[in-house]
Amino acid sequence: MCESVPPPFAGAVSYAAYQGGLRSLIHLLKYDGVATAARPLGKMLAAAVGKIDAEELKDAVVVAVPLHPAKEEQRGFNQSQLIAKEAVAELRRAGATLRMTRGVLRRERPTESQFGLTARERRRNLKGAFAVRKVEAVRGRTVLLIDDIYTTGATARECSRVLMAAGAARVYVATLTRAQPDGVEVWDAAQFVTTPVTFTGGGTLTAR
Repeated sequence: MCESVPPPFAGAVSYAAYQGGLRSLIHLLKYDGVATAARPLGKMLAAAVGKIDAEELKDAVVVAVPLHPAKEEQRGFNQSQLIAKEAVAELRRAGATLRMTRGVLRRERPTESQFGLTARERRRNLKGAFAVRKVEAVRGRTVLLIDDIYTTGATARECSRVLMAAGAARVYVATLTRAQPDGVEVWDAAQFVTTPVTFTGGGTLTAR
C-alpha cells in the first residue's frame, strides 16, 4: 500500500506485532485503567523510536495522537499521551533531545470507533477530525507522532497530513504495535502528500 500511495510521513516504526502479552498489556492500560502499565510500554516505545536515526530526531517535537475531549474525560486519560511521556523520559535519559508538547493536535469531532472498519471507512471516518492548535510549535520542525497501534495507518496519515500542512518539516510515526492486516485497500493518492516511507518493526516495508 505504501508503494502505491506514499503517506505524508517520512517513516514509521513499531516495537512489535499487536498480539500476545503486548496486546494484553496495552489492554490493561487502555481499557482497564492500569496506569502503571504505561512505564513498561513507554520503554518498549522508546526502543522502537531508537530505530530512527538520532540525527533525524534531533530537537524533534513529540506529539501524541489526541482523543476527543469527551472521550478523554470519560476514560480519564489519553493512553498515547501516557506512553509518549514515559518513552520521552527514557530517551532523554539516554541523551536524546526530544521535546514533548501537549495540545499541538486536537481531535475536533468525535469519530466512530475504528475497530471493524475497512481502510476506506477509516479514512472517511477521520477526514477533518484533527487540527493543529499550536502551529508555532511545529512550523519548520521535525515531529515525532506517537500512538499505541498502527493498523491501516489512517490515523497516522491524517495527523501527519495536518501537521505537514501546518508547516512541519517532516513527520515520523512511532507506535507500540503494528496490526496491519493483509489486503488493505489502496487509498486515493490525491488525498495525500507523496513522500518516501520506511516502516520497520515486525518486518520492513520501504517505498523508494
